Amino acid sequence: MDKTVIYEYAKCSTCRKALKYLETNNIPYKKIPIVEQAPTKKELQTALDRLEGDFKKLFNTSGQVYREMQLSKKIKNISPKEAISLLNSNGKLVKRPFVLTKKTVLVGFKEDLWDEIFKQT
Repeated sequence: MDKTVIYEYAKCSTCRKALKYLETNNIPYKKIPIVEQAPTKKELQTALDRLEGDFKKLFNTSGQVYREMQLSKKIKNISPKEAISLLNSNGKLVKRPFVLTKKTVLVGFKEDLWDEIFKQT
């Protein structure tokens, strides 16, 4: 993976901040609309591995679909494999922006954390 891959939603203000950050810092990236194309199972597994198995960090817990599916009640009883299938089946379930780099995964946008990741020399 040469470029940073960012799954984003155009109506998401956090995604817009993240994209502006990448532009401002001249970080090459590939933008993918998360609703139309959810992260692949392989990408989600990579993210899960990098998050030391904590798949709950990958879910958009404040999203409408998450609430409609009542996942807050079910999430403690699902397996990582089931979590990956759910996330892959509906991009709105994925916390965004969802970003993959050569070495890490980022979910959400926290500028200080992004500085740590992207401004390493």
